Amino acid sequence: MQTKAILAAATLTLVANLAAAQDIVRHKIPGSDFPIAQAVTLPPSATIHFISGQVPPVIDKNAPADSLAAYGDTKTQTLGVLKKIEEILKGMGLSMGDVVKMQVFLVGDPAKGGRADVKGFMESYTQFFGGAQPNLPARAVMQVAALNVPGWLVEIEVVAAKK
Repeated sequence: MQTKAILAAATLTLVANLAAAQDIVRHKIPGSDFPIAQAVTLPPSATIHFISGQVPPVIDKNAPADSLAAYGDTKTQTLGVLKKIEEILKGMGLSMGDVVKMQVFLVGDPAKGGRADVKGFMESYTQFFGGAQPNLPARAVMQVAALNVPGWLVEIEVVAAKK
């Protein structure tokens, strides 16, 4: 009888460990509260979704089509891009909490001496990650020379996963 109980307990432990191993794991940066994951581990059961790079919507239709005025500053553009990504994900039955990887391309802002406005980017980014929505993606932010339209300062692509 005792052997059966031990075997049953071992089986339950194995099943519980296998179920836990099937979760998407977001590895925090040790000793940091910065709102990105150091790494994200996906189980074999996860479905992976690659979302193409999204660019900002026009905010001022009266401004010249390719101008910075038509799209706004980095903070405004980031907010617009992340809202577009959120809508795309929603249409796929996903949410921002399912984003596991993000690549951000920032163009140097003329108002910032040609440097990427990372602070403006972060002000919009943290409206989607690290607050009420705690699932953090692995992320890279890079400054690029230009995007396809002169008024674009931001392009973001993401990978989402759901098990």
